[in-house]
Amino acid sequence: MKLITFVYEGRTRLGALVATGGVERVVDLNRLQPQLPDGMLALLEAGPEALELARETAAAATPDQALSLAEVTLKAPIPQPPKIICIGQNYLAHAHESNASAPPFPIIFAKYANSVIAHGEPICIPPAVTKPDYEGELAVVIGRRGRNIPEAEALDYVAGYMPLNDVSARDWQNRTSQWVIGKTPDTFCPMGPALVTADEIPDIQNIGLRTVIGDEVLQEGHTSLMIFSVAHLIADMSQVMTLEPGDVIATGTPAGIGAARTPPRWLRPGDVVRVEIEKVGVLENPVVAEAL
Repeated sequence: MKLITFVYEGRTRLGALVATGGVERVVDLNRLQPQLPDGMLALLEAGPEALELARETAAAATPDQALSLAEVTLKAPIPQPPKIICIGQNYLAHAHESNASAPPFPIIFAKYANSVIAHGEPICIPPAVTKPDYEGELAVVIGRRGRNIPEAEALDYVAGYMPLNDVSARDWQNRTSQWVIGKTPDTFCPMGPALVTADEIPDIQNIGLRTVIGDEVLQEGHTSLMIFSVAHLIADMSQVMTLEPGDVIATGTPAGIGAARTPPRWLRPGDVVRVEIEKVGVLENPVVAEAL
């Protein structure tokens, strides 16, 4: 199931993308099933019974009950994540291009909700940022509250997956040893377009991903090459922090970032960045200069 957050007739709604005749349309889950929570975060917090009700509602919707994508405005699937937890250098080739070796433990940093935007919304480069970079990543969304989660059970805590772009201001990131200021400018965390539920992807460590600008493939990787698997990341961080429904874990980017290229390939106004993840979806965002 592909769950979305969207705006229709001025109201933010919970929905699902359903393919009809090869065309994806939007099912307004709140309209068809008033018992469902009004919002993605509330849906995840309500647990597996609510997810199953959403699944049944989407499956039962008739074509005439669905909206076209042109009629709605997509928002980030989770517009205000409780936590955005990012993993650095989780692909060996990316660690090497960053002049580093494989880390002994996951490198963890944060982005904040101010940086979240949806598929199709613009990445706005502030005048103060001179080295904006792309990082296509698989994002994991937590579906159950957990602490001290065994690695063998970790994927049971996953609600689903989505593409994410860990846009980075390298000039600000490298000012100090702490990366956060360069990772969380406004609009620097596109995610979506949909949250693909975990049951749709039985082996998350066996999918490809790539980042494309125009007709140039800049990053290409495979989740089998992660240094730390999704299950390991969840188990590791849950030893010291409680993971909650709606938390987003950005699992790291493969090699090919702009900063490692000669000459560097920074994001430029007019670019359109695509993060393509097999079985999960395509996230696309234009790049603009921030209007003052």
